Amino acid sequence: MILYEHPFNERVRTYLRLEHLFHRFDELITREQAVDHHFALTTLFELVDVGGRADLKTEVLKDLEKNRQQFLSFRGNPSVSEAALNEIIAELDMHLELLKSVSGRIGQAVTDNEWLSSLRNRSGIPGGTCGFDLPYYHAWQQHTSVSRCKNLKQWGESLRPIQNAVNLLLRLLRDNGMTQKVVATAGQFQQALPQGRFQLMRLRLDPELGLIPEISGNRLMIWVRMMKADESGRMQSCTQDVTFEVALCV
Repeated sequence: MILYEHPFNERVRTYLRLEHLFHRFDELITREQAVDHHFALTTLFELVDVGGRADLKTEVLKDLEKNRQQFLSFRGNPSVSEAALNEIIAELDMHLELLKSVSGRIGQAVTDNEWLSSLRNRSGIPGGTCGFDLPYYHAWQQHTSVSRCKNLKQWGESLRPIQNAVNLLLRLLRDNGMTQKVVATAGQFQQALPQGRFQLMRLRLDPELGLIPEISGNRLMIWVRMMKADESGRMQSCTQDVTFEVALCV
């Protein structure tokens, strides 16, 4: 099953973008080629752009505290495992403290690094990181893969508190979704939502169907239109009934 996710607010949209970028960064720094480490650096700059918003750290702290208070309210509930509850509360407490300990903006260590800043300014120019433009960067690319990887891990370290906090928040959000099978009649599906209740929709579709869901929605309604590429690659609406799985996460 192919999983598609659709956020219903800008905050969750930002969390998903950060998760996507961190996954790419962590994958690239494990490789050995200089070109992979080049794209790891450009991904690091994207992370700083997304994660460096002045209000993001505050939003994440609020979300962590909100989840903490919610789980604290389950204490004494006989239907809730006390051990599991204590474990998740301890995890929330840990990430709260780690994020609070970060001074300044997220990724400020990257923006304050003169070498990285000059490279970041050139990386937005097509071909702007050629050896004749940035001889010091060209020299860095000739270092051993172990040395480059060590540098990349060090530069990304200041972003780890936000990564771990966002991963936890998305995990908790996804875990509370109840999966159900639904049918897109003649390739179309829509569902009304209780106002402001849901934050994320997760859709799973059988890849053998060869379909792509075109998802749109807001806090009041979701629409899914099943599309299929014709021989020329153009997307066409599917007119058949399609069964798929959907989970709405609060």
